[in-house]
Amino acid sequence: MIPNLIRRFVVMAVAVPLAAAGARKLSDAVEARRGPTRSSKMLRQGADFLQGTFGRNKKKRRFGFAR
Repeated sequence: MIPNLIRRFVVMAVAVPLAAAGARKLSDAVEARRGPTRSSKMLRQGADFLQGTFGRNKKKRRFGFAR
């Protein structure tokens, strides 16, 4: 049970952010060669989603007032 928990933690803490960074780099390389395309946009959105889901949590305001 504990090895499975450790394995799951390692995947979430290491592999997912690395995959997001790789997708972002690949998107940058494709955009540098061919300009913005649908595939590069999808790669960037996927990387943003992974970083938003598994990255650092943004500080949330209690009442949603922007300053």
